[in-house]
Amino acid sequence: MSTRPSEVPQPEPEAGRGDCGDSAGSAGSADSSGSGEDRGGRPDGDGPAAGSTGSAGSAGEPGGDSGDGEPPAGDWRLFRGNGTSRPVRFPKAPKWRRFTPVDHDARPDPKAGTKSRSNLPYLIEPRHADVVNAALHLRRPLLVTGPAGTGKSSLARAIAYELQLGELLRWPVNSRSTVRDALYQYDAIGRLRETTLRRDRGEEEPSIGTFIRLGPLGTALVPAKRPRALLVDEMDKGDVDLPNDLLTVFEEGVFDIPELTRLPEEFEYVPVETADRGDPVRVRRGVVQCHEFPVVVITSNGERDFPPAFLRRCVRLNLPVPGEERLRAIVAAHLGESALRDADDLIETFLRRRAPGELATDQLLNAVFLRVGGVDLDADGLLDAVLHQLTGSM
Repeated sequence: MSTRPSEVPQPEPEAGRGDCGDSAGSAGSADSSGSGEDRGGRPDGDGPAAGSTGSAGSAGEPGGDSGDGEPPAGDWRLFRGNGTSRPVRFPKAPKWRRFTPVDHDARPDPKAGTKSRSNLPYLIEPRHADVVNAALHLRRPLLVTGPAGTGKSSLARAIAYELQLGELLRWPVNSRSTVRDALYQYDAIGRLRETTLRRDRGEEEPSIGTFIRLGPLGTALVPAKRPRALLVDEMDKGDVDLPNDLLTVFEEGVFDIPELTRLPEEFEYVPVETADRGDPVRVRRGVVQCHEFPVVVITSNGERDFPPAFLRRCVRLNLPVPGEERLRAIVAAHLGESALRDADDLIETFLRRRAPGELATDQLLNAVFLRVGGVDLDADGLLDAVLHQLTGSM
């Protein structure tokens, strides 16, 4: 991978980021406090919104159906399994399971966080927040480890939201993930097809940039006035060589696009699309060079060790499973203080079951949400289905 230095044209301030290879305004160091996976430490201040202890659809959602076929008062069962079709009003979903439809016509707000559930407060211990701040000051990737449900992925969303780093860029790693795909994708077949069609019509050939889109890692390295936030989720799921393949990019903050570097001199700038559906960015001579290293959060469930050269470039943070006091704080933050009145036995059961087998914090939130919403968790096997172990045989 080429690491030749890039030239320094003028930035385009209205888009919030400059041409690739440009110098941008510096971003000051920032503090972060925020905390714990996926919903485990991601509280929100609103009370629960669930089905009522009356009819199954009395959650207050407008537009719901009512009338014949609704469950009788006190029946929380929407599905009865009796083959009878009837209109049912769905209760309001938990805060952590509500989604905002993507507006494909709107450009991202550089000061806004990830729209889907990003603004839910996040609980974190001060000592863990200090590690986050160390990574921010050092401009080093933050490697976050810990059991499932401790808030590893949610931490990246909390940082992006609190520091106004724009929409969180996410790279979900799997066994087929490559650094090249995370940097950019080039649709050579699409370009060939479109070029052939336009030639047949006597039209001008399309720009090669139309068929190049920066991936999440490549978009994070686009020079901007402020750094972007990137979540590299479950790095241990990737190929064994993936961490080593990232060393140069993490150390130099630069990569090149060979399809653009080979272009003639007259194609100095080529606009390409980005992973966040933002305005196209102009890549100069095929080189993308960051000005401020992005805020990179890498999560791992500890399924595999990483090479020393990779670990040396990261600041490490291990998030432990929350104790009883923190669990109560998480429940109160997500579902309101009143929810704690119905949660004592569920917290006790959760802690007891977590000892022999692994459980995630959001499983406790699910149980309390159902209890507060009028669901009978004493029903045969229901609590076992919600608080099922995440390891071992089913």
